[in-house]
Amino acid sequence: MKRVTGIGGLFFKTTDPKATKDWYKKHLGFDTDDWGCTFWWKDENGNKCSTQWSPMPRETDYYKPSDKPFMFNYRVENLVGLLKLLKEEGVTIIGEIQEFEYGKFGYIMDNDGNKIELWEPIDKVFEKNN
Repeated sequence: MKRVTGIGGLFFKTTDPKATKDWYKKHLGFDTDDWGCTFWWKDENGNKCSTQWSPMPRETDYYKPSDKPFMFNYRVENLVGLLKLLKEEGVTIIGEIQEFEYGKFGYIMDNDGNKIELWEPIDKVFEKNN
């Protein structure tokens, strides 16, 4: 089974998410929206895939139990199977799988205490003009 297939998102804390999004839009050309910026790319099979870049408020507790100011999101093909395998390998699983129209999410902790978000995506939900 494939484990991680790509980077699904980069999430980080900032004192002013709007100012950060505006700065990246002005200076680096990011096409920002309320959530940040979605980057589109194709996988080795030619499927359209997305990666999310999101500055978040410094007060967010979304990364808990990690105390780090960032969280990585990795794309996976089979979240249920991967979480089962990781649990068998002794990896700490956080909470239950969450399902949304844009995919399934599961959470683990790495060996440095970083919360990792695993995402089995449904990319087509994000498509607008891409």
